[in-house]
Amino acid sequence: MRYKIFLLIYAVFYILAGCNHFISTNGYYAIMPKWLPAHEFLIYLSGIVEIILGILLLFSNTRKLASLFIILMLLAFIPVHIYMIKIAPFMLGEILIMPFIAWLRLPFQVFFIWWAWYYFRNPGKV
Repeated sequence: MRYKIFLLIYAVFYILAGCNHFISTNGYYAIMPKWLPAHEFLIYLSGIVEIILGILLLFSNTRKLASLFIILMLLAFIPVHIYMIKIAPFMLGEILIMPFIAWLRLPFQVFFIWWAWYYFRNPGKV
């Protein structure tokens, strides 16, 4: 039962995070490293990918693949988190991101990678 609840939370988290790329697009521009090309395209692409991966987590036959791609996606996002640390303090929409908050995001990345790894190793039958 706990497996199902946390799986649902994790899947919904990615679906909502992906939707947020379309709702709060402007906020993502602030955290995009200048050296990355096509900011708008990457913001929308990552939103679509997050939504798809969140949905794929819900099905036992695609859960392992979705988990693997979530891990790869989160690893790919690490340069963005490092960039956030470098530019802090900065405004993310109406929220002031201080260096401490920017640093806190890195352990969360590790936690989310672990969470995906758990479902990769234990895809289960839900």
